[in-house]
Amino acid sequence: MTIDWASVGIVVVVATAAAVTIVLLVCAALVAVSPHGRTSGVDTPPPRTATGTVVAAVCLAAAAALIGYGLYLIVA
Repeated sequence: MTIDWASVGIVVVVATAAAVTIVLLVCAALVAVSPHGRTSGVDTPPPRTATGTVVAAVCLAAAAALIGYGLYLIVA
């Protein structure tokens, strides 16, 4: 029995790239949904923007799509 090291290397590279991509997408979603700007008062948080919410939703949808595709590859 022999080990195909080239295939193992490809799996490691693709798995690492997928993990980093998913983490970056979730981080981008958190940054996009977090409120930005200055507060008008001491206890009032800055408002969220609709654009940030949409960007966060797109980033999370892309991360979910990558996870779903990975599960599809495993099951199929």
